[in-house]
Amino acid sequence: MEQIQCEVKGVFVARSETATVPAVILTDNTGHQLPIFIGLWEAVAINSALNGEVHPRPFTHDLLMDLLEKYAISVNRLQIDSIEEGVYYARLVLLAAGHEDSVDCRPSDGIAVALRAHAPIFVEEKVITEGSELNLPGVIDLATFLQK
Repeated sequence: MEQIQCEVKGVFVARSETATVPAVILTDNTGHQLPIFIGLWEAVAINSALNGEVHPRPFTHDLLMDLLEKYAISVNRLQIDSIEEGVYYARLVLLAAGHEDSVDCRPSDGIAVALRAHAPIFVEEKVITEGSELNLPGVIDLATFLQK
């Protein structure tokens, strides 16, 4: 299958009668929207990266970026390559001394790192097809939700 480059549309909160859950939404060039439900702290980290916010103390993802930079490791890309029973799986592809390697990661952490590294995000076509079929309840953007 083909890997399709996606962009982060934003971080939202999906609300229903029974739950309130943060979600990051990825979009491809055909308009498919891929919601990935994530934790609140990951939502805040992704939203901070999207807005270019610099905090007085580093978040965990900022610490990771500092470590990668210190040891001359760059983030080549994030690959979200499968979905099993509603759980997404991803790999952060790194480059050091001309050698490419990857590490398993949660998509939310991978997105937070990829945004900070200005690295592209790729999603397997079958994941976009399957994941974009998820029914997303009413959503509001994270900033609006946090202000309430």
